[in-house]
Amino acid sequence: MKHEQRVVIVGAGPAGVRAAETLVAAGVRPVVLDENARWGGQIYRQPPANAAFERTKQTLYGFEARKADALHTTMAALLPHLDYRPDTLAWSCGQGRLDTLHAGRETGVPFTHLIIASGATDRVLPIPGWTLPGVYTLGGAQVALKSQGCAIGQRVVLAGTGPLLYLVAYQYVKAGARVVAVLDTSAFSQQIAAAPKLARQPVTLAKGLYYVGWLQAHGVRIERNVTLVGIGGGHHVKSIAWHGAGNGATEETLACDAVGLGFGLRPETQLADLAGCRFRFDAQNRCWLPELDAAGRSSVPGIYLAGDGAGIAGADAAELAGRRTALAVLDDLGIAHPRGPNMPGAASLERRLQRITVFRQGLEAAFAPPAGIASQWPDEMTVCRCEEVNAGALRGCIRSGGATEINRLKALTRVGMGRCQGRMCGEAALALLSAETGKPLEAVGRLRSQPPVKPIPLSPALYADDVAEIPEEARDE
Repeated sequence: MKHEQRVVIVGAGPAGVRAAETLVAAGVRPVVLDENARWGGQIYRQPPANAAFERTKQTLYGFEARKADALHTTMAALLPHLDYRPDTLAWSCGQGRLDTLHAGRETGVPFTHLIIASGATDRVLPIPGWTLPGVYTLGGAQVALKSQGCAIGQRVVLAGTGPLLYLVAYQYVKAGARVVAVLDTSAFSQQIAAAPKLARQPVTLAKGLYYVGWLQAHGVRIERNVTLVGIGGGHHVKSIAWHGAGNGATEETLACDAVGLGFGLRPETQLADLAGCRFRFDAQNRCWLPELDAAGRSSVPGIYLAGDGAGIAGADAAELAGRRTALAVLDDLGIAHPRGPNMPGAASLERRLQRITVFRQGLEAAFAPPAGIASQWPDEMTVCRCEEVNAGALRGCIRSGGATEINRLKALTRVGMGRCQGRMCGEAALALLSAETGKPLEAVGRLRSQPPVKPIPLSPALYADDVAEIPEEARDE
């Protein structure tokens, strides 16, 4: 690689690891930045190196244990051939430079070619009581199990929709935790209607059916087509209430001490936004995504995206997309593609990705978030917990004519301005704005990203080069 060329990968999950493998095989030494302490991403997350518990990969990853082990082993073998920086947060992106934070110190990382493999987070749609201690996202519940070896409670209810709902339930029960119910807001009829597209990947479909059957055989109550009423408790979760389909359905309440809540996944696109990439509204993902060509190139030369950060497609697709994007980088660098049994060509990768795309269309149809939910939110329910903005405040602003676009609503109410930068409340604010104005989601705009994309400390110690310029009396403050 020429000395002026510097390839940086953000994320060491399935997409980032396979991109790095492809680049290394072609003689490129990339920089790999990962917010986590160990590679694997969310789906193949590893326990801490010094964990006080032991769980086999078969226990941690179930059917995906071999894939997880293959990814972990590949990255371990790559370490001598790349610049790997774990525990490093990429919090901003400008022209040819990432701003990162590691061990409390800020460092600029220059690049000529950047692959963003930032993954996804839970899609959060609030219900009354969602801010109580004991309520977690489904992803958070999964992190607790994989990274800390513990469950989120003794009587756990998992609620919302999406394939992750059943996977987390299965993982919890297999680990010995007690899951008293799975409450799915999607109807079984939706899942049946989506079966032809789901059948395009019969092995994956069979795994999903197995999870459901296994949970029922082990006494986990599964309710479909439910409407979540709210989570009850004082200082902690004590119960969850819901009712079934139909006007005559009675409300039911189930005692529990923890709730895992989630409505699918949403791509992490903040870095691409800060890099200046053009976006388009994607109906399948129900959100705005960066415009990409088939190889993962964005509208900004030298910026590429791969994996769930470019659109939710799952771990298998992320590995394929990571490889395909790395090949695009090699093309743009004028470097020949690596060859070998584990190095498929671009055409093969694109064909396999297309098959997965059809399957994902089926999944999104089978587990669509509940329609019209925002109109049912009570005024007193918190929507933005960082800034303590409730649904009534948002409705008042919208109905007064003050805001018909999401960034205007943000400016007037501070929704999405807190620590999470809209990652937790953004979906809800958009849904409420859409419901109140009668406009589709794509017509009410998208939240513009602002640095830092995640909280960072403000301290003179962050900037060693500038300490000498700080007055001595202020250095200890």
